Amino acid sequence: MYDAIIVGARCAGSPTAMLLARQGFKVLLVDRATFPSDTISTHILWPHGAEILARWELLGSLAATGAPPICRHMTFDVGPFALRGAIPDANDGMGGFCPRRTVLDRLLLDAAAAAGVDVREGFIVDELLVAGDRVVGVRGHGRDAKRVEERARIVIGADGVNSFVARAVQAAEYDVRPVAACGYYSYFSGVRQDDIELYVRDHHAFGGAPTNDGLHLVMVNWPARDFPAVRADVEDYVWRALESAPDFAARVREGRREEKWYGTAGVPGYFRKPYGKGWALVGDASYNRDPITAQGISDAFIEAEMLATNLSTGWSSAATIEERLSSQEAARNERVRPMYAFTGQLATLEPAPPEMRALFAALYGNQDATNAFLSAITGAIPLPDFLSNENVGRIMAAAKDLELHS
Repeated sequence: MYDAIIVGARCAGSPTAMLLARQGFKVLLVDRATFPSDTISTHILWPHGAEILARWELLGSLAATGAPPICRHMTFDVGPFALRGAIPDANDGMGGFCPRRTVLDRLLLDAAAAAGVDVREGFIVDELLVAGDRVVGVRGHGRDAKRVEERARIVIGADGVNSFVARAVQAAEYDVRPVAACGYYSYFSGVRQDDIELYVRDHHAFGGAPTNDGLHLVMVNWPARDFPAVRADVEDYVWRALESAPDFAARVREGRREEKWYGTAGVPGYFRKPYGKGWALVGDASYNRDPITAQGISDAFIEAEMLATNLSTGWSSAATIEERLSSQEAARNERVRPMYAFTGQLATLEPAPPEMRALFAALYGNQDATNAFLSAITGAIPLPDFLSNENVGRIMAAAKDLELHS
């Protein structure tokens, strides 16, 4: 009998398992994949996510894999000009990372195992075990095809957008947004680039960042309606997009593509009810937004901490687990809704509205405000605080004052 069975061992599942095991709970962690293995991903671990990894005493291990730090002098290019700055408001200004998922997921899985988690790779959950109206375990099979049953106080779905656990418990979805953007990415060697660069244009966006093994991630997004055409000629669409930033395109052309183009037709945005009797959801299984703002990994870390804390408190106090997880759902929604809305708008890849273009212009030349903007859109500080009428008014007034005295 386990305290928790966690289905899915990547960025949400392994940390949740590790944190529970570090508190002395008995945890089973299963995944249909074996590790190291790749998965479609934005790769970006923003500085506030790196700060969490440091809290878990794993950031040094990630740095030791050779993934260079990013966000210490990042670029956000809006067309007429580029906003360049840092994110001083998280991880002591030391930045984040853009690790390969083969590296990051293995590191997290190993940390879970080192904490005492029972890890089973190549294990497929066939069904949830239910007693009355409560989930009490799983039935599944490993690579030997032998069917086994395991029971636990709670079964946690950390198995992503297409979560088996979420489907099995019929987790309700709400505030659903349709697929907005599609994308392709690959890895290049020999690119002159030492930090993350992001470019936003009308009807496409793209960027790049250094990753493991001396390679550079190059990624491009288009509106979801363009996916059939893009898939038919990825190379042509990629280079046409990159040419809207000639310097970046030239540096990528100097390099060499080392792997195929990896693509996705996009994913919907949604909130799912993340708990019920004997079950919970974490990571993308719980809540998802378009990947264009690359919040997935950092959000998974935040939710893993919240879930592990609420379970351990619920198991050792008078409060029921359902009460604790209800509060967690409300806290999750309050935290992520502003970024959810911002991401949904950005993912349409439509031209920025006049007020946003005016804000970009006011930021240009104002380093402190630019740093705050980059901190807000990556999640290091609350987005509503930055976009408040009061704060935007100060930025606009400072720009006008500078213009009058120039």
